[in-house]
Amino acid sequence: MTDRTLPLEGKIALVTGGSRGLGREMVLAFAAAGADTVIVSRKIDSCEKLAAEVRETTGRRALPVACHVGDWDAQETLVERVYAEFGRIDILINNAGMSPLYDSLESVTEALFDKVFDVNLKGAFRLTTLVAPRMAEAGGGSIVNISSIVSERPTPGDLPYAAAKAGLNVITKGFAQEYGPAVRVNAIMAGPFLTDISKSWDMDVVTERFKALPLERAGNPDEIVGAALYLAGPGSTFTTGAIIPVDGGRTAMR
Repeated sequence: MTDRTLPLEGKIALVTGGSRGLGREMVLAFAAAGADTVIVSRKIDSCEKLAAEVRETTGRRALPVACHVGDWDAQETLVERVYAEFGRIDILINNAGMSPLYDSLESVTEALFDKVFDVNLKGAFRLTTLVAPRMAEAGGGSIVNISSIVSERPTPGDLPYAAAKAGLNVITKGFAQEYGPAVRVNAIMAGPFLTDISKSWDMDVVTERFKALPLERAGNPDEIVGAALYLAGPGSTFTTGAIIPVDGGRTAMR
């Protein structure tokens, strides 16, 4: 029986985009809940730094891996390395994402468009198809896709990103059907969070805009943790194919 004080005791959690922002907070939370973690991003130095922090603060194992999740073939290498190290993956968090700025919709190049879809949608699709069947063979697991409120509330300034995240919502529901009952697949639809990307915001403007939300503010990165632990852990055993907003109440607004 799982120890309620360590609900993820003995689990292996892989988090893409895991070295900073929401990914970092989830890595730290999963380790504190008893899981060994695989920290994946393109920058190995950042992964290694967080892995050292995890080991020091929680005593859990942490494997840093450099991988560009938009690279279809590289993900097979990633999965094989994790299985060689740990023998399984119990929790997969498809968190890697990017939303580059552009001057206008007319200025969006094919290269930019493809890059956004590669990282936000194609990568999650590929990694899930590699991991979910092996999860099922081993008795089950949980996959959590980190989507965005813009998938339902797009603006001209984030349209490629919004379209990719809308696609992520769709594959979440499809994968839940394909890999159930052993594997649960859900998504967190994140609203505005004060992660690294917020450093480029005009805070005077966005702070005023956030006052229109029911909670009247953006989220702190660690406020993703509750939903992530719920979907990853034993408390959500009857939840699959769900897209859960963690957005300060944005989806409650007209």
